[in-house]
Amino acid sequence: MLTVLLAVLAAVANAAGAVLQRAGARRQQGSDLDVGALKGLVRTPVWVAGVVVMLTGLVLQAAALATGPIVLIQPIMVSELAVTLVLAGLVFRTRLGVRDWVAAVGMAVSVGLLLFALAPGGGDTRGVSALEWLLGCAVTVTCVGVLFVAGKRDETTHSAAFLGAAAGLWFGFTAVLMAGVTAALTAGGVPGLFKAWQTYAMLVAGPAGFFLLQTALRAGRLVAAQPGLVLANPLVALGWGLLVFGEHVRGGPWIALELVAAGGLAGCTVLLAGSPLLRDEDPAPQPA
Repeated sequence: MLTVLLAVLAAVANAAGAVLQRAGARRQQGSDLDVGALKGLVRTPVWVAGVVVMLTGLVLQAAALATGPIVLIQPIMVSELAVTLVLAGLVFRTRLGVRDWVAAVGMAVSVGLLLFALAPGGGDTRGVSALEWLLGCAVTVTCVGVLFVAGKRDETTHSAAFLGAAAGLWFGFTAVLMAGVTAALTAGGVPGLFKAWQTYAMLVAGPAGFFLLQTALRAGRLVAAQPGLVLANPLVALGWGLLVFGEHVRGGPWIALELVAAGGLAGCTVLLAGSPLLRDEDPAPQPA
């Protein structure tokens, strides 16, 4: 229960951070994130508040990873999209429709049903070999790179979708590294933390994820970037958890229920992503 609570709080914090950063980023001109644009964002209080809230979500996520398997935690982060919708309604002063509420509730039910069917558990990041870490990192970084290049080359509305998916994959990868860091801290204390290579990889992955997120948010509307940003995260966790960390989920007849829950989750995500609230929050200027 503690793991679930921490993961839910992390999802809420991430959603709040994304909306606040988007509220600040939409006041800046252009779609490229350069030094001048970053200086302008730093001088925007709303954007700075979004960064602080998102960092709080990162701490909550780390605490969750220290108490439970990554396959349990990351799917809960999908609920971030529903929370984003509600918070965007408050920030951009737009009323949620019946479809939005139905999709948000349906997403929460689907996530709960999926976790019940999967019943994830087990696994140990300390038993992962150096070769497994190397192969997993290489595959993940390559996928992120392909999506990033596709997003920068595409000059249509798909650019934000590609970049959002790249950022989502990278945040999932950051959670994987964070799981390695928390395992080292639990096993060896503070000395073990400084001995783990994942600690230093996080110092690189953190700023890189920040850059990817800001690039995705500035490339287009929040509705285009958010689905990939949210849904790619648990996919990375599922792959790493099952293939590398040795975590397990229920199979057999439970697979049918897992597919139903996953289908419901995908359907609700499509409904939320097409919400007029998120689609219309960019064009019309809003009161301060």
